[in-house]
Amino acid sequence: MTSTGDLVPPLVALVTAAVLAAYSFVRRTRRARTRTTPGGGEPVVASAELDRQARRFLVEADDCVRTSTEELGFVVGWLGEEAARPFTQALQDARDELAAAFRLRQRLDDTVERVSADERREVLEQTVARCVEAGRRLDAQAPAFDQLRALEREPTGALEFAEARLRQLTGRATGAKATLGELRERYGPAACLPVAGHVEQAEDRLVFATEQLDRARKAADRGDHGTAAVHLRAAEGAVHQADVFVTGVNRLAAGLAAAEERLPAVLTELESALVESGLPQDRVTAATVTQVRRRVAAGPYDPLDALRRLAGAAAAPGSSLPGRYAADLLDGALLTARSAVTAAIGFVTTHRAAVGSEARILLADAERHFAPAQENSSLTEARRADLQAHEAQRLARRDVRSYGNPYGGPFGGGLAGALLGGVLLGEAPGDRGAPRGPACFGGPATRRRRSTGGPF
Repeated sequence: MTSTGDLVPPLVALVTAAVLAAYSFVRRTRRARTRTTPGGGEPVVASAELDRQARRFLVEADDCVRTSTEELGFVVGWLGEEAARPFTQALQDARDELAAAFRLRQRLDDTVERVSADERREVLEQTVARCVEAGRRLDAQAPAFDQLRALEREPTGALEFAEARLRQLTGRATGAKATLGELRERYGPAACLPVAGHVEQAEDRLVFATEQLDRARKAADRGDHGTAAVHLRAAEGAVHQADVFVTGVNRLAAGLAAAEERLPAVLTELESALVESGLPQDRVTAATVTQVRRRVAAGPYDPLDALRRLAGAAAAPGSSLPGRYAADLLDGALLTARSAVTAAIGFVTTHRAAVGSEARILLADAERHFAPAQENSSLTEARRADLQAHEAQRLARRDVRSYGNPYGGPFGGGLAGALLGGVLLGEAPGDRGAPRGPACFGGPATRRRRSTGGPF
């Protein structure tokens, strides 16, 4: 059996090769700006191809950050924050690089009609470089992370911790099912759309996790710790995603209750502001207030959507109300933005094998605007975060619908969900339909190393 220490030199070589390849890629694209075809036409590296490269790098880096977050969460829970500190820092550094890459991409999309071809290439090159650096930060810490976990030497402690998490989540999933039924009865089906299918998908991930933990336990009992580690990592990823689904239901319940409590004060606040203004341009807001009042009276209704409509009307261009609104309207806007952002994060995390770059770029932008919305009490930032998060989830759902089942047939035991969620890394090369091993802490080089060990 190969020890973790024995894997360090090959991994370092892979990391070095990946960085050199990315560096060469950036140099080639930079040279392309000044080199043309023999006929004096377009640069050798087409803008469209560079755009595709940048999008692919964004998705890959984002997947690595999300997977690393999942596995690190188990290490923190099992061994404590102090033991995990170097890896927490590496993950934060990778997040910062990835956030910068997403900002570059969003800036490019926002100014696409005003930038030159050379400026566009420069931004795309910078985007790729940031993604490469994010992956390098994670890859550099992957060997030490494996040494800390020591799963190939002694997986028992981590296995017991994962089994305890599974038992806890099984009970929470049952509670979430009851909670969702109550929400549908109280607020109507439309209010529950953000968590449609969450309970079923949580149960699906738990079925997969149960089977993987059973395999891990049997492998550990016979001394095959390498196999045990593979199944344990797969189980951990599934448990984490089941937690995301269950937490999503409970978070929506809390958000709806908070919105229902906040709504009367927001309505009263806006009605007072409308009386004060008396201006024609505020008629849209007045009509929205009337519509919301009617929906509340008719019931059942979606209080988060009601707050969203009111905030949107008050912040519309030409409205005189922004200078008159007070804390209640702003708090309502922050509440709806938080609900939208967290729902979109959860959806992308649990469906990441299908979600492309467009949804991820918008989600990153939503997260970026939500932070100053909270810090600066900005209605404008809250609205931007809310709208971007909603659009990100719409695009992500579109990607999932288009994705279908590319693996050639149905999978039982929760395997299809594990593939869709990126818990497993897809098909093994040359073995149609056979999934590879589980995703893990690390960047692209680490993922390649772990995914070439044969079918899962």
